[in-house]
Amino acid sequence: MKKKEDSLFSLNRRDMLKSLAGIPILGSVWFAGAKTTVTAKHEREFLLEKLNIKAALPPPTGPMSGKPLRLGIIGFGIRGEQLCRALGFATKEWLSEMKQAAEKNSHDTRLSEFLAQENLNVKITAVCDVFDVHAERVVDSFSTADNPVKRYTTHKELVSSGEVDAVIIATPDHWHAPMAIDALQAGVHVYIEKPMTHTISETYTLRDAVRTSGKVLQVGHQHRQTQSFLAAMDIIQKQTLGHVSLVQTNTNRNDDNGAWQYDIHEKASPETIDWDLFLGTAPKVPFNKEHFFRWRKWWAYGSGLSGDLLTHDYDRINCILKMGIPKLVTASGGIYTHRDGRNVPDALQVNMEYPDFSTGSSQPAGKEKGMTFVYSATLGNQFDRPTYLMGHDATMELGNVISIYADARSTRYADMLKENRIDPEIPIYQYNPLANATDAVTSATAKYFANKGLMWTYRDGKRVDSTFLHMREWLSCIRNGGKPSCGIDEGFEEAISAHMAGLSYKLGRAIEWSPEEEKIIARPGEDLDAILLASQ
Repeated sequence: MKKKEDSLFSLNRRDMLKSLAGIPILGSVWFAGAKTTVTAKHEREFLLEKLNIKAALPPPTGPMSGKPLRLGIIGFGIRGEQLCRALGFATKEWLSEMKQAAEKNSHDTRLSEFLAQENLNVKITAVCDVFDVHAERVVDSFSTADNPVKRYTTHKELVSSGEVDAVIIATPDHWHAPMAIDALQAGVHVYIEKPMTHTISETYTLRDAVRTSGKVLQVGHQHRQTQSFLAAMDIIQKQTLGHVSLVQTNTNRNDDNGAWQYDIHEKASPETIDWDLFLGTAPKVPFNKEHFFRWRKWWAYGSGLSGDLLTHDYDRINCILKMGIPKLVTASGGIYTHRDGRNVPDALQVNMEYPDFSTGSSQPAGKEKGMTFVYSATLGNQFDRPTYLMGHDATMELGNVISIYADARSTRYADMLKENRIDPEIPIYQYNPLANATDAVTSATAKYFANKGLMWTYRDGKRVDSTFLHMREWLSCIRNGGKPSCGIDEGFEEAISAHMAGLSYKLGRAIEWSPEEEKIIARPGEDLDAILLASQ
């Protein structure tokens, strides 16, 4: 019994030492091998020195001074409105709603955080949206006496007007690349939502347009600003995990909003929506409100789970590991919980294979090589499944909080495991920038995004909108030079990887990438873009 009481794995001792965690920004280590607080502090410092992980802030972006940048908004639906708020522009309706929410709940800080945002020195001068209600809200909310917002019928009129320096593209997927290409060719900078493209061919065309134009393109993967991901990059560089052979990421949702069953506006009609303009290159079908507001449910306008949600998880890992485009992709799934006429799957399993990838090894040279990235999703269950990066020496649980667990068979930590200085069941390191923060997460969907670092991050112990930081970086690159964290090269890797998953799901076979030829390998007679867009 005495041995049991003195065990380093005592529950009481574990709880006591966990209380040492929770230091904002600097992160924390939970150590289970000390009998006193003093000893725990020494052991904690020992581990911090041993691991040498630096959860440092990113270098600051440049000043927002000078002449205001003129921005055009193309698409003012759900995401378009969110992006405008990140720029400092909120509709009258949102401001009123948030004021009431704050009065009801003192922990609801959305309004105060918005009002405290840095002024990015921009003005919205133009809007283009096929739905009159959306366009008129922009004009009504953002126009001022000295800056009336002008509405344009088409995006081509907007980008060639001479009234904008840059555009925000937040439209259905099938319009992303065509609009971005036209903007770049008109000499206009671009912020584009994910997925970057809807087809394989336009992925190459857009890349060429960016390189030719010399303008700044940023893809909307705002988690690249999340502090925990910056710490995770250092963890990988220090080879803390050893050779990572498996990455596991997930999507779990179980409500209508999470399944893209968005509200249909009461004023929607053929008189208020330019239906032909919305369709663009999509198949010509009669006016359909559900297709317009719930476009993510159809391949003709969206990219399903592979383009809408896998892209987030892929880029979250790619920004840390920089593993690039997979050699092979296999995918399977189906429509199992939302049999409502959609033709994109609501359950999906994707394996991406990287046979030559390595994060470094603590074992003999040549023993370890290769990695599988696994993404699984269901829109019929919201059980929270973390993201794991699984290495020979340790496993990292990744989100807004990072936890690292030494592996019981680790080579790197073998001595400390043998000495009972660390316990595989207790984190040897935890980074928790939000330890002292209060978050008002109001829905399952919001929690999903928050856990993935897609809603906010922390600076100096304060919560900051990740999208705000991502757009600020883009604006800084335009004003001061520099390379955006998710530019055309990262967007190219995201788009091609997602398209490989979509193709595999539709064709029922592995899809291969040729890095030498820099293309997806098609079989004789296959038109990969046609397959990708098919209504299957």
